[in-house]
Amino acid sequence: METEIRNLRSAISNPQSQGVGEEWVIEALGCSAARLSDPPTLHEVCAHIIADLNLTVVGAAHWHQFPPPGGVTGLFLLTESHLACHTYPEMGIATFNLYCCHPRAVWPWEERLSAALGATRVIVRVISRGADNTLTICQNRK
Repeated sequence: METEIRNLRSAISNPQSQGVGEEWVIEALGCSAARLSDPPTLHEVCAHIIADLNLTVVGAAHWHQFPPPGGVTGLFLLTESHLACHTYPEMGIATFNLYCCHPRAVWPWEERLSAALGATRVIVRVISRGADNTLTICQNRK
């Protein structure tokens, strides 16, 4: 995946196609319903993303758990932009959206979401915002 990200960044490196940030859109499929409805588990996943990518949280995170089956939504305002998490326990799906105004290291989405949430498939899309380039990386096709 890192090679594909480097290629995308190379393709947008000329001034005519330079964007205003990168957006990571992630779907984790086949996840454990129990983990998707457990706020502490989701807090921990997001805390790892923030720490590992050296992101800066502005204010307190906002979390909401819905009535059963108990999906959870979390939102972090970052100096770099935002991180959002939405879970659908009844469907075994977690979605994440990370937008940063500057490129960041590639986070091991597949490895971490498989371990933390039991994901059997992870799809990562990287969008260069403000430029005409998108990269879709399908991972973990179990």
